Amino acid sequence: MLPETLPTVLGQDYPGELAVWLVDDGSTDGTASLAQALAQRSTSRASLTVLTAPPPLSDWTGKLNALHHGVAAADTAGVELLLLTDADIAHHRSSVRQLVTTALADDRDMVSLMALLRTQTGWERALVPAFVYFFAQLYPFPRVARPDGWTAAAAGGCILLRRATLARAGGLPRIRGALIDDIALGRLLKRAGARTWLGFTGDPPEVRSVRPYPRVTDLWTMVTRTAYTQLQQSPVLLVGTIAALGLLYVVPPVAALTGCARRSRVPAVAGLAAWIAMAITQTPVLRLYGLSPLRGLALPVVAMLYAAMTIDSARRHATGRGGAWKGRFAHSDGRRNRPVR
Repeated sequence: MLPETLPTVLGQDYPGELAVWLVDDGSTDGTASLAQALAQRSTSRASLTVLTAPPPLSDWTGKLNALHHGVAAADTAGVELLLLTDADIAHHRSSVRQLVTTALADDRDMVSLMALLRTQTGWERALVPAFVYFFAQLYPFPRVARPDGWTAAAAGGCILLRRATLARAGGLPRIRGALIDDIALGRLLKRAGARTWLGFTGDPPEVRSVRPYPRVTDLWTMVTRTAYTQLQQSPVLLVGTIAALGLLYVVPPVAALTGCARRSRVPAVAGLAAWIAMAITQTPVLRLYGLSPLRGLALPVVAMLYAAMTIDSARRHATGRGGAWKGRFAHSDGRRNRPVR
């Protein structure tokens, strides 16, 4: 990913001082040497430092351990604003400038953008917009921005925050075992009194993910990694979620089709109206991805796929395979990352 993403970070037109720390947390594919070569070819004023993170302790997740190591280096350098971004996130040239401008203009302690995910394959176009749609339902962005609200969230691919605010909240050690690290970070900051903001990337996108999910199994793994953790690993919440998905997304089309088949006007009209209303609610996300609003009519099928992923996520956690990602898995309590053997 780095040849496509790292130059976009180094090539920012940010008017202030920009320093980049790339944390190599145990890669075996020449990440450090490649990053240095990319930096040498860059003509930007941004500096690049490649750090090697030590192996995480047993109660740290791998990503948070790497972030903590990078934040510590930035802290030593006296950095005021931190931008946490993933290696598979490409940035528009004005991304950092716009993020900082938004944070300063609105006096925000954290500004986070949900990156535009890749939708080049059929499965990506079918499932990715729904993933974003469900995320925005779970964490309504306007509520995240309300200082007096309880809703807190962030999008892990792009988070700009004040270093002093993170320190005041207790730092990353407070969430060191969190499998869903971006949500945990958003909650940590907001509970410490931080003013936060979360939004969609613009047009052209300030941030976009270049990570491919060409097969349904790739997207399945992404969802099952955290779905049951999102439900606090609660069987009650699992049953309630599956029931709610069925009621909201399956009952309307079933009622519409059954009513039409039996020539029963009331269920046909009510079911069809609910089905259309459901599709309309997904239209903004589909437009964001340049897709036809008619795809919203397939939301019942997609919702059932996500229900199946959620059930499978619970099964994996029950068998000790929860949190699987990039050849590593976490225990059901989310505290460890170990290689799959």
